[in-house]
Amino acid sequence: MFSLALSEEQRALQKLARDFAEKEIRPRAHHHDETGEYPREIIKKAFDLGLLNTVIPEAYGGVGLSVLDEALISEELAWGCSGVATAMLANTLAEAPVVVGGSEELKQRVLGRTTTQFTLAAYCVTEPGAGSDVQALQSTAVLDGDAYVLNGQKMWITNASVADWYFVLAYTDKSKGARGMSGFVVDAKSPGVIMGKKEKNLGQRCSDTRGLSFEDVRVPVSNRVGGEGEGFKIAMAAFDHTRPLIAAMAVGVARAAMEYAGEYATQRKTFGTPIIGHQGIAFMLAEMAMNLEAARLLAYQAAWTLDVGKRNTLQAAYAKAFAADMCMKVTIDAVQVFGGYGFNAEYPVEKLMRDAKIFQIYEGTSQIQRLIIARELFGKR
Repeated sequence: MFSLALSEEQRALQKLARDFAEKEIRPRAHHHDETGEYPREIIKKAFDLGLLNTVIPEAYGGVGLSVLDEALISEELAWGCSGVATAMLANTLAEAPVVVGGSEELKQRVLGRTTTQFTLAAYCVTEPGAGSDVQALQSTAVLDGDAYVLNGQKMWITNASVADWYFVLAYTDKSKGARGMSGFVVDAKSPGVIMGKKEKNLGQRCSDTRGLSFEDVRVPVSNRVGGEGEGFKIAMAAFDHTRPLIAAMAVGVARAAMEYAGEYATQRKTFGTPIIGHQGIAFMLAEMAMNLEAARLLAYQAAWTLDVGKRNTLQAAYAKAFAADMCMKVTIDAVQVFGGYGFNAEYPVEKLMRDAKIFQIYEGTSQIQRLIIARELFGKR
């Protein structure tokens, strides 16, 4: 049986997230964009409502949502403000490797703590010289008795200064390439963790993005996620979970832009008629709606594929690439519909256009997604 209908529980969850975005996120979005202030109060309210840490299974105190459920939430939160949504999703990205590869003891200890008290986390893989090419990272973790000694630098880390713990990828045996990488849970208060300055980004400005340095940080062996050499595989598996959510977030931003553009087009008049009556504008809005629907369905497909226990790497790449590129175009077109007003910070669409760009970059660029798609379909050449 094939159905695109949401269950009653899913519709209720969607409404909960939509109401939260409308009442708690949107009214504060402009302030957080202007000031760059981290939206801790908003995220704490989301935690209290059960909208945070949605990847954590019930066995460890989580709500045990499906990936599709998470996608429904992600779209609504990003509709409110994708900077706030990204700060929230950073927890999911850090938690996913622990869910996928952590020992039972580590899951109980780390995930259990995260669900019982308001806790923030960060995913630390990217480095100054290693973004899309993860194997180029330089961080190392050397075994010394009952702990690993971690050294290295990380860059563009979301939630860096507010996180209570990090998922960190480092080489335990560089001679083995990707098979020599291991993942670790690192307490943010560990001696040797050095915080960088907050980056001034184009968009999603309230998301706390910084560099991090680890200087002789001792990490207990019990904090290793999976076995030695399994870190790369576990870290990439986390993306199969979060890329559908990123695609859904891009849909949320695009939906907001289309709604603003549609409302403006019905009110603004030129040559004696609302501009939506002009074919040039009407076609732009129609294309926005058409591509937005396609992106949402790709996100749902990628989420559902993982939910039914199938490998979704290809579907997640489809969704992430298409939705990111769609979101960028829709927000650019929304600015165009607004004309000169769209270029002004007093109107909402310029922020959405700035926020949209990062969807084509983080969690694997649009070009990397196309590389994944080609390799999945045709194999390595």
